Amino acid sequence: MKIDVTFIWTAFVHLLSAIPTTLLITAVSVTAGFIIGLIGAVVRIYKVPVLSQIATAYVTFIRGTPMLTHLLLIYFGLPVIVDAVSAALGLGFKSSSIPMIGFAFISFSITAGAYMSEVIRSGLLAVNRGQLEAAYSIGMTTPQALRRIVLPQALAVSLPNLSNSVIGMLHGSTLAFTVSVVDINAKAQIVASTNWKFFEAYLAAAAIFWGLTLLIERLTALLEKRINLYNRGGVA
Repeated sequence: MKIDVTFIWTAFVHLLSAIPTTLLITAVSVTAGFIIGLIGAVVRIYKVPVLSQIATAYVTFIRGTPMLTHLLLIYFGLPVIVDAVSAALGLGFKSSSIPMIGFAFISFSITAGAYMSEVIRSGLLAVNRGQLEAAYSIGMTTPQALRRIVLPQALAVSLPNLSNSVIGMLHGSTLAFTVSVVDINAKAQIVASTNWKFFEAYLAAAAIFWGLTLLIERLTALLEKRINLYNRGGVA
């Protein structure tokens, strides 16, 4: 097999237009997943009645099933729920109005939330409980202590694993093509379909993903260095 080096560059140029879609899916899912994960981690650590059991079941189920399964469950199940609720309330809203990328947003956010919940929970547990008790001794409430004392240190500890989660979601965004969202991988397939040079097209896609991954790793390293300037004593 002869590799067409020229077409690799041609495919690379065509794939650049799909980068914003991939980054948007990653950014939305990571942001929403972080919020979900933070709430889940806190209710589990403080054993909030009912909510902690729900959070545990959610994390166990999501981590125990494939990411593609989550996407397909949302894609086929959400329209049924939306249409049923809309009909019951007389809203007149149809699930067909939901853009395809919306299913990816919801599914990937739910997936990211479960994994980030464990990352954040491990970070919170790494902070010495004595610091929380010290915060109580000077009159801080639990939310104030978490926001000012515990969470900053927990995030510093969790940063490498959070970075891995971001990279995982970036790579997982390639599954969005399943619901007809044109991301980098889907664009590569479209470009290659014109002349059947799939190897060259996917090689170009791999180069783009590699570059984005290196960028995330570099940004994480800079952020970690900056955080350590204010955290020289560690979290113990």
